[in-house]
Amino acid sequence: MRTKIAVALVVAAALSLTACAAPEEKAASAAAPAAARINTTPDQQRIVPAKDDALAALVPAGIRATGKLTIGVGAAGSGFPPLAFTATDNKTLIGNEPDLAYAVAGLLGLEPAVENTSWENLFIGLDSGKYNVGVSNITVTEERKQKYDFATYRLDNLAFVARQGSGTKVTGPADLAGKKVAVSSGTNQEKILVEWSKQAEKQGLEPVDIKYYQTNDATYLALGSGQIDLYLGPNPSVAYQVALDPKFEIVGTYSGAGANLQGKIALTTKKDNGLVKALGAAVDKLIATGDYQKILQRWNLAGEAVTASEINPQGLPIEGK
Repeated sequence: MRTKIAVALVVAAALSLTACAAPEEKAASAAAPAAARINTTPDQQRIVPAKDDALAALVPAGIRATGKLTIGVGAAGSGFPPLAFTATDNKTLIGNEPDLAYAVAGLLGLEPAVENTSWENLFIGLDSGKYNVGVSNITVTEERKQKYDFATYRLDNLAFVARQGSGTKVTGPADLAGKKVAVSSGTNQEKILVEWSKQAEKQGLEPVDIKYYQTNDATYLALGSGQIDLYLGPNPSVAYQVALDPKFEIVGTYSGAGANLQGKIALTTKKDNGLVKALGAAVDKLIATGDYQKILQRWNLAGEAVTASEINPQGLPIEGK
């Protein structure tokens, strides 16, 4: 997830690596076929709820006085569908992250001022106060919690994808024994796959036959032709590809944080600026009304839904601790 998704095409110096940031793993050939199943035009018809006075009252007075919620999205360049990327006009920022940002701003009675920036500049903007909130597939980590407050809104998952009708189900290392599984080099998911292969061998099973490809297009071509059995990647990009191409299906998911912790994606704001409570309450209101589920469903991300927003939950541990 760049942990490498972050997402992380990722990373701002010390804050990167285990975190999610912008998935470098984009759906193969996303632009053309997407229109059939997912709206990638500039006319997004977003869900923007009316102002909730009680929630708006939770916004710090200084931000409330501006009338705006400044929002940073670290998707500069081609972006990372379905989270944040440009529409068919090659300029309008669309995706699950902008959708959520607009909905939260609406509930808080603020005009959303969304800026598409680089991953590094997103955190610089949060530090300086340029952005009130970052909405960019940011994983909660213990290191980041030293500088930022978090209100969760999605799970941070990886996904195994196979050919439709393969009959494969992945719940643990034994299900991958002897199978050809593709993964991107240097990613968090590669680390998990290597560990699963070792665990399979300890059980007296064959190791995983790990394969690497230069691009996602090449990976899905190999999967579709039967050269490999599975691909392990960030759930958002995999879910998007599955939505575009019915030849494939998700056959298992796994926390991006590994076996002992569920990774979580969160709205991110500068620590102790007073905004996080309002953000979390807004997410909870979206969940209660059903708008949250509709936003996820638009981008085939219902599998990463949370039942409530958590403020500063346990995050990925600091490396070496």
